[in-house]
Amino acid sequence: MNAAAVAAARRGELARPLVIDLDGTLVRSDLLHESIVRLVFRKPELLWAMLQWLLRGKAFFKQQVASQTQLDTDTLPYEPALVDWIRGERESGRSVVLCTASDSRYAEQVAKATGLFDDVMASDGTTNLSAHHKADALVQRYGRGGFDYAGNSRADIPVWSVSHSAIVVGAGASIRAAAANVAPVEREIARPAPPWRAWVSALRLRQWVKNVLVFLPLVGAHQFTNLPMAITVALATLAFCLCASSVYLVNDLLDIESDRRHPRKRLRPFAAGVLSIPQGLVVSLLLVVAAFGLAFGGVNLEFAAWLAAYLAVTACYSFWLKRKMLVDSLVLAGLYTLRVLAGGAAAGLPPGFWLLAFSMFLFLSLALVKRYSELRQTFLRGRARTPGRDYMVEDLPLVEMLGIASGFTAVLVLAMYINGDTVTRLYPHQQLIWLTVPVMLYWVSRLWLKAHRGELDDDPIVFALRDRLSQVTILLFFGALLLASLT
Repeated sequence: MNAAAVAAARRGELARPLVIDLDGTLVRSDLLHESIVRLVFRKPELLWAMLQWLLRGKAFFKQQVASQTQLDTDTLPYEPALVDWIRGERESGRSVVLCTASDSRYAEQVAKATGLFDDVMASDGTTNLSAHHKADALVQRYGRGGFDYAGNSRADIPVWSVSHSAIVVGAGASIRAAAANVAPVEREIARPAPPWRAWVSALRLRQWVKNVLVFLPLVGAHQFTNLPMAITVALATLAFCLCASSVYLVNDLLDIESDRRHPRKRLRPFAAGVLSIPQGLVVSLLLVVAAFGLAFGGVNLEFAAWLAAYLAVTACYSFWLKRKMLVDSLVLAGLYTLRVLAGGAAAGLPPGFWLLAFSMFLFLSLALVKRYSELRQTFLRGRARTPGRDYMVEDLPLVEMLGIASGFTAVLVLAMYINGDTVTRLYPHQQLIWLTVPVMLYWVSRLWLKAHRGELDDDPIVFALRDRLSQVTILLFFGALLLASLT
């Protein structure tokens, strides 16, 4: 093609409007899915009303959901390559139109926030502007073949079939082939498939280390060499891991909006639009089913009851309690302790008073150090309060004081336990157990010192298992217990 022909083709291209889809195309996520999750989370009393809205049609449903929720357009996961291309086309003089099945309220907000569009077409409460409805509306306005269209899903195939050319954004091989069958593909903007690392991150596999707490009753009762009992507790631990990952998925879905305002959490798979909300819900449900199947089939009924209690408490935490000052930390400490109780149920070894008291105070300290670290980051970013939490930066000194006091109380409980009659029966060399007290004092003090310096940006238990000095501390602690138990 000679230069004149190329120039003529470019003039014809610029004369055709460029029509852009919103959900999954301009934005990597689906605004309706996000809004439903947000609405169920914040206004669960509207569930019955939502069912009634849906009976009146999808367009009406979208309109009502949009009227009940706020859209933070500044933090949406826009497709950067598409945004850059649209900006270049618009600077060349091309008309760009946002045409979406999302409600017009959302479409207008996105168009205003991005400044990329000359016109907006969207669902209006009566017509759901998707698939054939979108194709008919575009043909009526621009004529068949009178526009180029950018989309990403099977619902866009009817639109591509009446467009001049297709721009395929972030679609799989089958969608790309379907688009090529009905229109010339002018441009393809690839979006890599979700890597396995995205699921590792979403499932929080590194947080599974918390569930070693299920083994504490076994260790405390000196039954760690009992192989059948150890296997049962291992199955219980795996059930907790699966259940916990299910909860993490739901938490991330509920926290999408606040995560996007966080400098680090905005990269989480759901907040970044790498994984979709339907994927998260399906995997979460499968994990719960697997966890309880393991609990009933591989452990026992009492353990399954504790696992159900864990799931119920975490659900309450996710929906309400995590936003309540101090209550959130107490609940987190309780969830750590609940793992110990569940481990005792799995092994048939109910944990005693001293272990539970020590666990509660220590885990409260760990929960508070996590809140302290988050609040300190909020202060450094110049904000008044942590997104999604009921803490203000003025609370920093008090949170620190409460956390240190709780940690030192746990050490005091440990010292009182060592001085009791139970230790004399279990440990022939009782005096060696006193080594655990300075070891715990050092670890708690160092943990809070690192948090005070801003050097703790991870879950404290995960930090303890990764940090070299913490690993040495753990070895010294259990080494002292082992030496004291030798006859």
